[in-house]
Amino acid sequence: MADMSMNRAIHAAVRRDLGRFLNALDRFPDGDRQRAAQLATAWQNFDDQLTRHHQDEHRIAWPALRKVGVGQDVLAQLDAEHDTMATVLSTTRTAMGTLRNSASAADATAARTAMAELQRVTIEHFEHEEEEIEPVYLMNEGTPEMKAMGREFAKVSPSQGGTFFAWALDGATPAESSAITRTIPKPVLTVILGLFGRNYRKSVAPVWRS
Repeated sequence: MADMSMNRAIHAAVRRDLGRFLNALDRFPDGDRQRAAQLATAWQNFDDQLTRHHQDEHRIAWPALRKVGVGQDVLAQLDAEHDTMATVLSTTRTAMGTLRNSASAADATAARTAMAELQRVTIEHFEHEEEEIEPVYLMNEGTPEMKAMGREFAKVSPSQGGTFFAWALDGATPAESSAITRTIPKPVLTVILGLFGRNYRKSVAPVWRS
């Protein structure tokens, strides 16, 4: 049995980014428009990744999980948590947009407050989802239902896929990296990252090296 599912490894990437944002907002230099623009770029990627992850869970993962025995009541609870997260995500999106325009320390503080609340509700949801769903993913790995789910998740553009893998692997532990890449032939992953992960490596990854 694998150490963790790809789902849990994606959660780890979300957790990393939330910590990075909080650290960056704690240290934001008042009036630094370049830094505000950098954080806005990283935020756009994060917002896209988290939003897509939850939309795809509802559209692809939940039907597959129902087929392997997860109750509708559990999935309804998780969807309700997604709705709560979406509300807080919207608030944080607004706060990060305000910081992008003003580059002020006061707006960085406000954005940090919103980000901390987003971290709180996100981690609360992830812990619940992992308790309910992670064992199901691991016990059913390799079943027709999980393989079909994986094929559906893989139906993305090369650009979207390259950005996703570059983001999910940025700072991942060996176990997380294995969970993300073990079903992808290494030559294929090399091409995806090399050609289509460039935008992330050029525009987003450097934000966290600053």
